[in-house]
Amino acid sequence: MENKYFHRALSDFVSDVANGGAIRHLADLGYTVEQIVKRVDYPISLEQAKKVVWRHYVERGIILLEKPLEEPVIEKVSYVREYGKYGSVHFRRVVEKVENPKRKYYPCDFGKKRYQDEALFLKELESLNKNDREYILGLPWPLQKVYHVADERMSRIMERLQKC
Repeated sequence: MENKYFHRALSDFVSDVANGGAIRHLADLGYTVEQIVKRVDYPISLEQAKKVVWRHYVERGIILLEKPLEEPVIEKVSYVREYGKYGSVHFRRVVEKVENPKRKYYPCDFGKKRYQDEALFLKELESLNKNDREYILGLPWPLQKVYHVADERMSRIMERLQKC
């Protein structure tokens, strides 16, 4: 049993070393998961690539698993180096209030829609262009509402889907 977990962890580590950086970079450039799988040097399954891209988007705040906060002010913490009277170095914590750079997010429940009626969901996606459809189908959307940053691609997708 322990051997199974070790081999799984080792496999994930090797895959991340071989492809992790390339997958994250290509995802940041706007490639879909299918396009990423075709472009990386080390072979990776579509499912593994989906997981890496999803985790990357969650870590970068492109996808939020909870409703975004609407706080107008956030705290920014920094440390200032100060010298004592005998030359000893001390660090003082400085907290300043800064305006929250508001990012707009779209609520997305693609996983739930796909689970409830996949045929209807795929029919709705027919109004999208090929890359946008691949983008939506290439991510492992959970069965709950998540929030996707309102970038150019997602704004275009949401606009098209609302027209239907």
